[in-house]
Amino acid sequence: MRKAWLLAVVVAVLAAPGMSAQVRMAHGSGSTTKEADRPQGTSAPLPGQLSQVKRVFLSNGGSDAGLFPHPFTGTQDRAYGYFYAALAGNTRYQLVSQPSQADAVVELALAAPLGSLGGDKSKGTTDPLPTFKLTIYDRPTHYVLWTISQTIDPANLQKTHDKNFDTALDSLLSQFEAVTK
Repeated sequence: MRKAWLLAVVVAVLAAPGMSAQVRMAHGSGSTTKEADRPQGTSAPLPGQLSQVKRVFLSNGGSDAGLFPHPFTGTQDRAYGYFYAALAGNTRYQLVSQPSQADAVVELALAAPLGSLGGDKSKGTTDPLPTFKLTIYDRPTHYVLWTISQTIDPANLQKTHDKNFDTALDSLLSQFEAVTK
């Protein structure tokens, strides 16, 4: 009974004038659009609130254990202090001391995710590189507006680890400035 009903629906859809071409197009047969004709890397617009960010409350999202004092010198607050100083020195933003005074709440976190140590990336796995995550929240609604991630390049020497740490934070700041312009 079900099979007969389903067959009747399919026949009715295919028999409707103009519908068979639409059905074929939806399933890929009869399509004249080539894969190469499709837009590559098209981007969606940024949330409008991002362009209005002037007053920022910076939140310390913390960092995973085992990153300080090796491979990075300092304490778990190092990234927060560095990013805070960079924002404070930027005349484009005003750092505020209360989230309620901000246009956006920006949370900075440092994670050391687990991953594959092997060289085969065919299944999408990555090496466990420490990664900064900057999440921008709309203060009035507390919805996430945007998230930026930046990995820290590996190194062998402590001095290079620290340089790569600072370079990753500088890159994160540049990306933040780009989405809030």
